[in-house]
Amino acid sequence: MRIGQVIGKTVMSVQDPALVGGRWLIVNPLDAAQLSQACTKKQTVTAQSSLVVFDNIGAGEGDIIGFSEGAEATAPFASPIPIDALCIAIFDQIDYTPYPSSH
Repeated sequence: MRIGQVIGKTVMSVQDPALVGGRWLIVNPLDAAQLSQACTKKQTVTAQSSLVVFDNIGAGEGDIIGFSEGAEATAPFASPIPIDALCIAIFDQIDYTPYPSSH
């Protein structure tokens, strides 16, 4: 799972019937340095790394989400579904403390 901020949404004029009821979010992945303030402060958008994530749990613009990619993104569905990334969590709070490095 990766964590990212929803920065927008997109629509399709035609989509696979398996995708009815969901929407497509544009997500900016966050790095470790952004996690401690992710839910309280708007994060800097790095457009070159943004990706499209399928959402069927109700995330919206500005939300901090957890998303799964690749084959793991299709695992919750009973039949094959044409997605590469799936929203699996909407975070209200993240408490992140970096693991101390041993020098």
